[in-house]
Amino acid sequence: MTATSGAAYAPEPLPRPVVEPGDFPFAAMRLDHGHIYGMCEGLAAAGGTPTWVYDPDPAKVEAFRTRFPDVRVARSEEEVLADDSVRLVAGAAVTSERCALGLRVIEAGKDYFTDKAPLTTLEQLEAAREATARTGRKYAVYYSERIHVEAAVLAGQLIERGAIGRVVQVMGLGPHRLGTGRPDWFFEKEKYGGILCDIGSHNFEQMLHFAGARDATVTHAAIANYAHPEHPELDDFGEATIAMDTGAAGYVRVDWFTPDGLSTWGDGRTFILGTEGYMELRKYVNVGTDEGPGHVFLVDGKGEHHLTTNGEVGYPYFGQLILDCLERTETAMTQEHAFKAAELSVRAQQQATVLTAERAAAGA
Repeated sequence: MTATSGAAYAPEPLPRPVVEPGDFPFAAMRLDHGHIYGMCEGLAAAGGTPTWVYDPDPAKVEAFRTRFPDVRVARSEEEVLADDSVRLVAGAAVTSERCALGLRVIEAGKDYFTDKAPLTTLEQLEAAREATARTGRKYAVYYSERIHVEAAVLAGQLIERGAIGRVVQVMGLGPHRLGTGRPDWFFEKEKYGGILCDIGSHNFEQMLHFAGARDATVTHAAIANYAHPEHPELDDFGEATIAMDTGAAGYVRVDWFTPDGLSTWGDGRTFILGTEGYMELRKYVNVGTDEGPGHVFLVDGKGEHHLTTNGEVGYPYFGQLILDCLERTETAMTQEHAFKAAELSVRAQQQATVLTAERAAAGA
């Protein structure tokens, strides 16, 4: 934290493990996306114990075991689900298959923790809502760009303290680097869900969270494939606006145009406007400096404040999730909030105007 930040802007105490080793066994299944590592490391840091891993690809399993060498390798999904000691299953399946996996986990009497986006259709959303309502089991979602980013965690704490007054707009920018080596399913829209459904889900969740909203309506959405004709089903650009039930407005822009010259995979930023101040989060890089990630720029009635967060804020979500599973509470994130963010993501994708449709039709 900088000297100008003041005590009012100090983060809450760093979270500690909430359970003893062995008190919260969890499993990892379907390792199709690398986010499974962040999910499991977050749970382990909060005191959870990884006990099983399963994936039909032995190479993915062996890679996972290099990070979690004590985990047992299951011969099948059923072997994991049959273990009554497992409290939660973390999964990062192909996006379109995440809901089906979650329903199987829930029907086996366990809580589910999935990578974002948690589903790709409104039919899947209806099935997930029915299953959680009927069983009381959790369908938790790894919206990592808020829950696993210290700048975003601190911003939420400051908003709760009234640092910028009532939030009236949230703008999220989520550029990503496409890179090489992406699996084939990543370019099939039926499987990855489209850009607003996929990486846009991070931003819809943040808009709701920072504005304290429970519901919202998509008022505009657009997608495009500007520069990747070799992947005709890829959206390399997407944007959307929403109107939230608090009266706040939201805007998201996501894309796959991070240039090679950037020092990280994407210059993710969030702008939060309040009635008494505003914030900008530079989550992963402060461009043109060697200051690294984790920046919160805050302007209020007292001045300009540059807060840095690396290693000083932590990630309370994971401990809260573990306790929610043990105590059947909703402290980390309510089920309806997780589903509402997913719903907005799917609806925005379905409603989106295709900006490059005329060029594609003309063969340009």
